[in-house]
Amino acid sequence: MKAGNVASIGECMLELSGIGDDAWRMGHAGDTFNTLWALRALTDPGQGADYVSAFGDDPFSAAQMAFMKENGIGTAASPAIDGARPGLYAITLDGAERSFTYWRSDSAARRLADDPARLAKSLENRALVYFSGITLAILEETARHNLLAALSAAQASGATIAFDPNYRPRLWPAPSVAQAAIDEALAVTDIALPTFPDEQMLHGDATPEATAGRLSSAGVAEIIVKDGAAPALAVWGDGSESIAAVTVEAPVDTTGAGDSFNGGYLAARLAGLEPAEAVRRAHRVAAAVVQVRGALAPFDVLRKAFGTT
Repeated sequence: MKAGNVASIGECMLELSGIGDDAWRMGHAGDTFNTLWALRALTDPGQGADYVSAFGDDPFSAAQMAFMKENGIGTAASPAIDGARPGLYAITLDGAERSFTYWRSDSAARRLADDPARLAKSLENRALVYFSGITLAILEETARHNLLAALSAAQASGATIAFDPNYRPRLWPAPSVAQAAIDEALAVTDIALPTFPDEQMLHGDATPEATAGRLSSAGVAEIIVKDGAAPALAVWGDGSESIAAVTVEAPVDTTGAGDSFNGGYLAARLAGLEPAEAVRRAHRVAAAVVQVRGALAPFDVLRKAFGTT
């Protein structure tokens, strides 16, 4: 994969995480934003990094865009929607395991692909474009087709397209709708980063090898099947390797671990590392993330884990 500007497409929400005594800390997170956060930390600051979405015109949206700018993340040609606002979620923890409560049905990000010209402009001159099944799920059917058309055009212009199916049943009207949309997305995917339990739930895959085989048959050239603390399966070209995760004895918060794995993997591939080594780096990044609270680990923590400091 060539080095260069990257873009990630989806929904960045307001994140509420408990800090004790019924107090909450507000942050900014969302699956594709978490991945871009890791990519921003682990790639050359001179490479452009943009979060492609839609934003509201409220103070929380302004604060969200300011937070991105402060951390070297742009928003390309993403629209600001009059009267719209960001989605919101709250994290509750049982030990290190988390659960989420969402308020997102009318978030601005649901309109990120309503304007095909703006979306196409946001994806111009990219080395890498990343999106997820959640990106697909929050869009209406017409907007979903707009997104896939824009991705196809970016791919034809030389961008590598990376996709995590990231299946969340509550976001889809039926599993069959999710299957059809994800299948369409795979047709424009160069690198797939699925999580095995998600694929097992949606497609009935018996093993990570079955997941990799199905995606390979769909035409995806590079596949990394994540499986939590179990080994990740990497399949590319003529290569295949099962690569052990990094063990963390006392994880603090597993929020964002898989997203950060994706960011670490893609950063390594942009740096020219081979897939197996990129998975090893990604495992280290994910292990670092589960040792801090919230979805976004500090840049220096990510860099140290990745091996750039």
